[in-house]
Amino acid sequence: MILSKSSQTSDPLSDVLTVLDARATRRTRFEGSGDWALAFPALERLKFVAVLQGAGWLLLPDTAPQRIETGDCCLIGRTAYAIASDPSLVPIDGTSLYADGNDLVRLRGDDTVMLGGGISFTPGAAAFLLDMLPAFMHVSSRSPAAAAITAVLGLLDGESDQSAMGRMVVTARLAEVLMIHAIRTFASTSDTTGGWLGALADSRIGRAIQSFHSDIARPWTVADLAAEAGMSRAAFSADFTRRVGQAPFAYMRNWRMTRARAALAERQSSVSDVAASVGYTSQSAFGHAFRRTFGETPRQHSA
Repeated sequence: MILSKSSQTSDPLSDVLTVLDARATRRTRFEGSGDWALAFPALERLKFVAVLQGAGWLLLPDTAPQRIETGDCCLIGRTAYAIASDPSLVPIDGTSLYADGNDLVRLRGDDTVMLGGGISFTPGAAAFLLDMLPAFMHVSSRSPAAAAITAVLGLLDGESDQSAMGRMVVTARLAEVLMIHAIRTFASTSDTTGGWLGALADSRIGRAIQSFHSDIARPWTVADLAAEAGMSRAAFSADFTRRVGQAPFAYMRNWRMTRARAALAERQSSVSDVAASVGYTSQSAFGHAFRRTFGETPRQHSA
């Protein structure tokens, strides 16, 4: 993903997507009429499904069937799912239909048209984001904030049948933009109060998280973050943990280790420099934290 590599990122989401090297991998198209149902396995990536025409159902384990209509966009985390014309149908394996590089599946017509795509991350680093995102995010075309998604879907659809120069690059970038707009729109909805996205949208907790991401080398304490949020330490810790699903200190450690792992994988900096860049003045303490998080030493990872 083409985002600034500056440490002074504008927001935590940009920081995370940049460090994790979020990239669109493959764009697929589905056209169907009549009865159809396709199942797909869980993968360590973020998947998007957008409806260009018609309607259908998105099915996830232990979740009520979700109706999706023209203009809707869905983001799916590490869970198996199915798309169907009727939620009562038994799905067939959809992966086999897209095998051997086939990016278009058409079943009996085009009453319903959907676009799909995957967003991959640096190997071994996806967990930081996927652990904190909902397994399913639905953005309705009727949402007041969905205009940008509608515009991007139109551009993606326009590129799908062209053989113009640079089409693959254009569609990849548009898919990445679609993903960001979908996350942004989902986070801005009034009923999205929990999780990391809800925490980012909160005026107080979000300000503290942004301050941390803007300067992770600073020796932050929970009290420092609470001060950024304008809250007492106890209230901040309780609210942060409730929203994000992990305590503030654990969040700081996990992001520092994730960022350090990505930096070591580039093999352009020494272990001591990487340790300092994520706030560790002691290389020994950094090595201990890294091994506890990933089960290997920094030097083993960068070897």
